[in-house]
Amino acid sequence: MGGTMDDTKRQRRGNTRQRIQDVALELFAEQGYEKTSLREIAERLDVTKAALYYHFKTKEEILVSVYEDLTQPIVELIEWGRRQPQSLETKQEILRRYHDALVEAAPFFRFMQENQATVKELRIGELFRNRMLGMRDILIDPDAPLIDQVRCISAVFTMHAGMFTLNDLPGTDEEKRKAVLEVATTLVTEAHHGRHAS
Repeated sequence: MGGTMDDTKRQRRGNTRQRIQDVALELFAEQGYEKTSLREIAERLDVTKAALYYHFKTKEEILVSVYEDLTQPIVELIEWGRRQPQSLETKQEILRRYHDALVEAAPFFRFMQENQATVKELRIGELFRNRMLGMRDILIDPDAPLIDQVRCISAVFTMHAGMFTLNDLPGTDEEKRKAVLEVATTLVTEAHHGRHAS
């Protein structure tokens, strides 16, 4: 019976943590990260500041927790990619999985895009940079010519840019996402063929 009680407590704590993350992101989007206080987050949640402190001591802790939760599939993808052969099929699969992870985390990456100056100053900027380096490392062949390495890195940036800069182009969100993935895959395919043609 005790185990069930502990599980229920943990689940409630997990739900509260999730609610805090959701409300904080809403407020950050509405009024900006800098202008949002922990007090406002607590008020929106209708809890005391002490109750909020139980889960998170700072706004940055909230932001980092959201980032870590949403990008866990990317961490797992990088780990998986490191164990795979450097084949074209592997690289194409990495891009497909990365694309899906970005779509899932789109609201958060939009927040990061709109708050670049703030993000750069926070720990989250370093975390993001490390994930990007991890993606680079599983896509590029270190012995490939520079142009092919640049193609692989450009594929990752294409996927990021595609999330935020295509709003004015015609087509549905799904069509745009498909086009971005196709362009990224073409870049990696060209890099792979270039490497194996020499």
